[in-house]
Amino acid sequence: MVSEDHVGTPNLVERLLPEVQRVMAVNDVTAGGPKQGFAARFRGRLYRDSIEAYDQLKPIFAHEDTTLLFRSKGEEHIILAVPGLIQPKRSNPWVNLGLFLLTLLSMLLSGVMYGYQGPVGTNLGQLFLNLLRHLDRGIPFAISLLSILAAHEFGHYLAARYHNTEVSLPFFLPFPGSPFGTLGAFIQLKEPPRNRRVLLDIGLTGPLAGLIVAIPILLLGLSLSEVGVLPLNAEEAFGQVLEGNSLFYIGMKFLVTRRILPAPVDFGGVNPVLYWVRYIFLGLPVPYGGLDVFMHPIAWAGWAGLLVTALNLIPAGQFDGGHIIYVLFGRRAARLLPFIVVALVIMGVAWPGWYLWAGLIFFLGRTYAQPLDDITPLDRRRKALAIVGLIIFLLIFTPVPMRSL
Repeated sequence: MVSEDHVGTPNLVERLLPEVQRVMAVNDVTAGGPKQGFAARFRGRLYRDSIEAYDQLKPIFAHEDTTLLFRSKGEEHIILAVPGLIQPKRSNPWVNLGLFLLTLLSMLLSGVMYGYQGPVGTNLGQLFLNLLRHLDRGIPFAISLLSILAAHEFGHYLAARYHNTEVSLPFFLPFPGSPFGTLGAFIQLKEPPRNRRVLLDIGLTGPLAGLIVAIPILLLGLSLSEVGVLPLNAEEAFGQVLEGNSLFYIGMKFLVTRRILPAPVDFGGVNPVLYWVRYIFLGLPVPYGGLDVFMHPIAWAGWAGLLVTALNLIPAGQFDGGHIIYVLFGRRAARLLPFIVVALVIMGVAWPGWYLWAGLIFFLGRTYAQPLDDITPLDRRRKALAIVGLIIFLLIFTPVPMRSL
């Protein structure tokens, strides 16, 4: 039967119905309108492979100036014809290049500040000039971190291009005066991904590519770093910051130094396992007088690369981790949002920066990237890769990114 909702398009339905019936046993047809958000809806059950069915119907729907969507509700499959075709907007690559150069300069300044030994004073203009004179000293840090970010974003970009998904070049975000000199980078998908498999490939390739570059950079930086004694008390340590630890970062330090660092003077009568659980999640107690790595700028860049990757893998919204959780659980992924926000608020007790992230995710993390074809499931290999992505997140996530000594 064909039912019409208000401003219906029965002629369109009549033209599309025979084509849809070639791939789906149709139980119900609805001609929609502006209020419904679709021109035609077909409900039933696909009896052909969903990828083949989408490929077969897409040009037919496009000929009718409609975008083809595959959806599901329970065991029922839904085919939608949405008015209009997606027309990706052209980008201005000069904007990308300009932001890249500004970010490079900002990172160079941060790299110089990391090991700056010159006068500070109160004249910010003079300080800036002094930093510019020693700009070459920031090259190891800037090139290392920029390589990680570029690998991450071009991993996304190349995966999108491989799947013929329109995407922008990376946008790098400068942040002068910050510890890293950048807020990171992002790409913009100009159209929804084809299906969940494509969404996973685009979402996961970035973090994996970034890690492939970050790990050797981190190992090189740690090998160039020295292991030394931390200040004995808060007064001696005034103004110093201790980087946070993830399970993976502790493992990398052990691989290079053969020590579990930062090594406290003693465990204060606490079981060593409980001590490390408490230290990783709370950053307490501060290991005054203990041993730790005094990070070379390249190690600092590698650590920052791990942190950025972990933040991107938070399983919410438009983050890379949000893509992973969506392809695994579909719309049910949204149910995790309250738990993620609450967890970040709780962790904010140890590191206040999580309050900001909790707010961002609460307001901006509710929308997940939904592919055009939301029926095609992940294949076995990609499902395993998605699970690997979540495991990587748990290994590199740093509950307390920074702690003042």
